[in-house]
Amino acid sequence: MHKQIEITQPATGYWHATFHNPPINLIDLDTIDELSRLVATLEQDVDVKVIVFHSLDPDFFLAHYDVLSDRERSASMPDGPTGMRPWLDVLARISRAPVVSIAAIRGRARGAGSEFALACDMRFASREKAVLGQFEVGVGAVPGGNPMARLAGLMGRGRALEVVLGADDFPGDLAERYGYVNRAVPDAELDTFVDAFARRIASFDRQSLVEAKRFVDEVSLPDDSLFPPALEQFYRSIARPGTMTRVTRLLESGLQTRSEMELELGRNVAAEAPKR
Repeated sequence: MHKQIEITQPATGYWHATFHNPPINLIDLDTIDELSRLVATLEQDVDVKVIVFHSLDPDFFLAHYDVLSDRERSASMPDGPTGMRPWLDVLARISRAPVVSIAAIRGRARGAGSEFALACDMRFASREKAVLGQFEVGVGAVPGGNPMARLAGLMGRGRALEVVLGADDFPGDLAERYGYVNRAVPDAELDTFVDAFARRIASFDRQSLVEAKRFVDEVSLPDDSLFPPALEQFYRSIARPGTMTRVTRLLESGLQTRSEMELELGRNVAAEAPKR
């Protein structure tokens, strides 16, 4: 099996996870399985204090969920330790893990890629090269990982609705102004900034980090019960004939390939939508 996540340890207590799933870092079932195993390690390894996620591909952090994933295999995957389906389980557990998680976003993080970034404790984005968005409504689907619950807490109801219902792309500087990310950093400085911040955290007492994070979690994380209904609605929505037609049209135009369709997906979901 192709290993999609490479782990290095730049310093004591500091892990670095690099996504590499050509051609565009789609989130497929193997991605979810690797992330689940990684989160389990983070939950158990008392030496890890901080982990930074980034991508080897400068154009795609995590593109989105692979719409062509094997549905039978997906249905057969067991629920995770939270009792939720594997993707929801990964998102909930990374948020609550006794480790500081940081997404260093260069390139596109849409759909499930955005959901993963939102589940991390902090997000730092390339001002020039980061693009975030939840495009699902643009193809007739409901976002399955319930980013709505996280976005509303980060940026307020109105802006959360703008992100989800508008289904458009948010470049790094606008994502910063909306609260989608902690801050946007000039691309040439992103890696140095995130590395220095992670090393700073890694130099602190682990127990204090874990305890302080837990108190923030108690007042800021959505309840786990909010997530399964969104995934159920996602499955119902993608089965609708209109949604299947739109997804098929996007696939024929280059969705899930290294193409203009993917690079400008926020614009293209509107261009491909049926006119009323």
